[in-house]
Amino acid sequence: MDWYETVFEVIDMRSFSNLWYWIALAVIWSTASHWVLGVPYDMVLKARRRGGQAEVDLHDLVRINCNRLLYIGRVSGLWMLAFGCAVISGLFMLGFWYGIEFAQALIMFVFPLSIIGLLSMSTARLISDEGATGDLLYKRLGRHRLYTQIIGMLSVFVTAMWGMFQNLAVGPLGG
Repeated sequence: MDWYETVFEVIDMRSFSNLWYWIALAVIWSTASHWVLGVPYDMVLKARRRGGQAEVDLHDLVRINCNRLLYIGRVSGLWMLAFGCAVISGLFMLGFWYGIEFAQALIMFVFPLSIIGLLSMSTARLISDEGATGDLLYKRLGRHRLYTQIIGMLSVFVTAMWGMFQNLAVGPLGG
C-alpha cells in the first residue's frame, strides 16, 4: 500500500462526511459573527457600557476599517465583483451540474460569505455617509452582526441538510 492510499484511508476526502469540514464551518461562522467590520463585537459592547477611551478606540477602529473597505471597493471593487461572480458560478457549475462534492462544500462556504462581504460594504458606506457615532454606530454594528448571524444560521442549516442528503444518497463507502 502506498502513502497515497494510506492518506485517503485515514482522512475521508468526501467533504460532508468529514469532521474537519464541520469544524471549519463552525469556526468560520463563529468568527464572522464575532468580527463586525473588522471590529471584535466585545469591543462594541465595552464601548457602549463604559464609554470614555473604549468608545474613542471603537470609533477610531470603525473609521479606519470603513475607510479601508470603501477604498478597496473604489479601487478594485468591480474587478473583485467580476472575479467573485466567476468563482461562484464555476463552483456552482462544478458542484451542482457536474456533481463534484468538494465544489458543493466550497460553495456552501463561499456564497454566504460573499453575501456578508457585500453587506459589510453596504454597512461601511452607510456608517461613513451618516458619520455614525454613539448610539447610531452601535445600532448599525448590532444590526450588521444580527444579519450576519441570520445568514450564518441559514447557511449552517442548508449545509447540514444538503450534507445529510449527500451522505444518505451516496452512502458511507462513497459509491
